[in-house]
Amino acid sequence: MDFKYDVIVVGGGHAGCEAAAAAANLGSKVLLITMDMGRFAQMSCNPAIGGIAKGQIVREIDALGGYTGIITDKSSIQFRMLNRSKGPAMWSPRAQCDRMVFSSEWRSQLEQTKNVSFWQDSVVQLIFQDNIIKGVRTANNVEFLSEAVILTTGTFLNGLMHIGSVTSEGGRVSEPASKGLSEQLFDRGFTVGRMKTGTPVRIDERSINFDKCEEQKGDSDNYHFSYLPQPDNGLKKRSCYITYTNPDVHKKLEEGLDESPMYNGTIQSIGPRYCPSIETKIVTFAEKERHQLFLEPEGETTIEYYLNGFSSSLPLQTQIDALKLVPGLENVKVFRPGYAIEYDFFEPTQLYHTLETKAVSNLYFAGQINGTTGYEEAAAQGLMAGINAHQKINQKEEFVLRRDEAYIGVLIDDLVTKGVDEPYRMFTSRAEFRILLRQDDADTRLTPKSFKIGLAGEERMIHLNQKIELRDSVIQFLKDYSVKPKFLNDWLESKGTSPLKQGVKLVDILMRPQISISDLLDGVVSFKEFSETIPDNRRNEILEAAEIILKYSGYINREKILADKFKRLENLNILNKFDYDSIKSLSTEARQKLTKIQPETIGQASRISGVSPSDINVLLVLMGR
Repeated sequence: MDFKYDVIVVGGGHAGCEAAAAAANLGSKVLLITMDMGRFAQMSCNPAIGGIAKGQIVREIDALGGYTGIITDKSSIQFRMLNRSKGPAMWSPRAQCDRMVFSSEWRSQLEQTKNVSFWQDSVVQLIFQDNIIKGVRTANNVEFLSEAVILTTGTFLNGLMHIGSVTSEGGRVSEPASKGLSEQLFDRGFTVGRMKTGTPVRIDERSINFDKCEEQKGDSDNYHFSYLPQPDNGLKKRSCYITYTNPDVHKKLEEGLDESPMYNGTIQSIGPRYCPSIETKIVTFAEKERHQLFLEPEGETTIEYYLNGFSSSLPLQTQIDALKLVPGLENVKVFRPGYAIEYDFFEPTQLYHTLETKAVSNLYFAGQINGTTGYEEAAAQGLMAGINAHQKINQKEEFVLRRDEAYIGVLIDDLVTKGVDEPYRMFTSRAEFRILLRQDDADTRLTPKSFKIGLAGEERMIHLNQKIELRDSVIQFLKDYSVKPKFLNDWLESKGTSPLKQGVKLVDILMRPQISISDLLDGVVSFKEFSETIPDNRRNEILEAAEIILKYSGYINREKILADKFKRLENLNILNKFDYDSIKSLSTEARQKLTKIQPETIGQASRISGVSPSDINVLLVLMGR
């Protein structure tokens, strides 16, 4: 039994699992400490991975060599590509998962990962030597030492759950809260805050009348999250169902607002703006007569359903009475009510972009401890913290992604530069360069970077190089192959586009907005024959990648030019170069914010709220720029 490790990861949620795997795969000897080894990467809220911007993050995690995408593919019971009616920058993959399989697959993956050890316990104290982390002490009074510690405590730090007037301590239903760490870090000067999140009621499938609901099936296309070849997982695919609230439901909910912890003053902390409780919805959007609800199966065979859109901390009876007024739920039976949970977090401006804390060397924070919400955001932070903890203790270069390189870069830069005043959730609108950050090309953006540091394996690079070669061959074929009017005009008119007057290259046909690359497969025999030279399991991926590059090349090139300008500011390092309080030509707010955050570059400084363009010009002048 070892008690000395390179990296200790505290918490076995989505962030902790990715952190442990990343550090271990890079070569560090890792100890993962969790309260319950039966709940790795537990889906505490909805049983799904991905969605708007979140799906892009998961594909980036996979491209870097993380496991969330692979585990999702192994546990998926429905896959959908959201926003297909919009441009490819907005396409977002989402998978409904069997949450029990998801957790068990994560455990299996970690157990097969060389260099990962486990300890089931609760960490109650951190061990410091001056301002350097040296290890942890657990509730069972066991001391483990390490070169680095990554805290991924989720909602467990002083967690407090609310169902109406009933409160209980815990980080999740039936799981105890974590005590001691917040107080210890507060005493060392860390800024600690409180946040709130919630989860909906779980429903017995046998009590649902699906005839009154709208069925929502998954896509028939064979999409996966992972860029590596993934066989079908063999799980039965299941539909979700849609229903709606109504004025009677809202009236019943309003009758219980006095007993809602959010409205009677019991809960003072801030909840997620973009995933509000049902009671918040009926107050904030009082003019709306209905709100959409999704009935989502929790697994392949289970009768447990998650009611997405009905997060609540109202009393149990109020929740049940309101649910009985929802179409399809007239005879509802619940497994457990929705509840709200309050927990401690640490202001993320106290971190470097590596997710190492500024106050304590080799101590890293990842996940909800940084004020974020969502499995995907947590997993991304865990991956980056795991990478950087390994790099730091081995005196290797830090691994940081820029805002034009990845949504993960946007996420972390937003956290450490702007901080949070509510649970942070990623959206495509947060990215200035979202045409460059598409879900289809995360591998081309990130796998070479990860391969360079030794995380992404050779198999990924071979797979990526094959993809690029096949994609470019499709592009070249479209540019070289000529078509004549007499063979295509009838087909073109059937597609609602004008006939040809002379022969053109096939790429010119594809560039028409009415024509997609899948249309060409139907209308041009030679192209269909060429496409069949591409392996079946990669054909859709390759054709889609080629089409996006051709059709959106103008937009992509324009964003690359803007990103290059942006990089110039990112390359101007200013860390520890200024005593901001002494620069009187800066505004008072700028002096305060710059002193507090200590930005690493001019680019980061320019994104701090309260730092104006004129303040940035002052800094540039002082640098001789």
